[in-house]
Amino acid sequence: MSRPSYLPDNFTLALVTTVLIASLLPCKGEAAHVFNIVTNVAIGLLFFLHGAKLSREAVIAGATHWRLHLVVMLSTFALFPLLGLALKPVLAPLVTPELYTGILFLCALPSTVQSSIAFVAIARGNVPAAVCSASASSLLGIFVTPLLVGVLLATHHDAETNAWKSIADICLQLLVPFIAGQIARKWIGAWVDRNKGMLKYVDQGSILLVVYTAFSEAVNQGLWQQMPLPALGGLIVVSLVLLAIALGVTRFAARRLGFSKEDEITIVFCGSKKSLATGVPMAKVLFPVHAVGAIVLPLMLFHQIQLMVCAVLAQRYAKRTD
Repeated sequence: MSRPSYLPDNFTLALVTTVLIASLLPCKGEAAHVFNIVTNVAIGLLFFLHGAKLSREAVIAGATHWRLHLVVMLSTFALFPLLGLALKPVLAPLVTPELYTGILFLCALPSTVQSSIAFVAIARGNVPAAVCSASASSLLGIFVTPLLVGVLLATHHDAETNAWKSIADICLQLLVPFIAGQIARKWIGAWVDRNKGMLKYVDQGSILLVVYTAFSEAVNQGLWQQMPLPALGGLIVVSLVLLAIALGVTRFAARRLGFSKEDEITIVFCGSKKSLATGVPMAKVLFPVHAVGAIVLPLMLFHQIQLMVCAVLAQRYAKRTD
């Protein structure tokens, strides 16, 4: 018997359950360390399998799709900062001044990598272009984000100390497994092609692990204690407004510019997200220690909302008939 269309799909229910478990039973200490390792392994496996799945021609086509990448970069590093400034009369009254500073910091961050690519894969979008675009956004953000923060907040702290480490981490976690999968395609490509269904479970499993570990960290840092309830409600509204505008603008731009449905999916998911993994370390470098908690709180909440909303959107895209 099929599930009624008005009910959430199983993956969305799994996401909600994961958030509830992380709120009630967040991983701490050694358990958190183990979960981080497991999450990194799952993400590495995800990129290895995508590398083995994709032909060399598809990867080259994704890397050379410059119009798509330009739209994603403009959304990430131009649209979001402009929205943060232009909507100040609307956004600022809903939150505290410290939280609004965190919102501007969020707007300056690069796109998230793992979940963007996983959602594009679930939605049957252009995965090679998503790998290139999301990875390039993360690498570029190491240098662009501190500059944008300086412009938006007049912050002049030096973020260069972590730049090379961030690049090394990204290459180690994402590019190395992907390249290894490309090399291994010669031997396992046929087997991967016959078992494409298992990639769905790797995609979804990696997202659930990212949600649990990220939300556990947020809860452990006092997500539900650091702000009054009205400010939390205001922050949810702000996050929804920013995400809705970003999703709407990227979808509209992709269609007006004549991109295919697969490219539209990549633009929408890569151009509407912000990276928690990059944002938290950057905040520790760019801001005083006592201010970091309030600065990253909007990012942590936005991160959870974007995962939940995009999970539903990815399922809707996936159900389309070509």
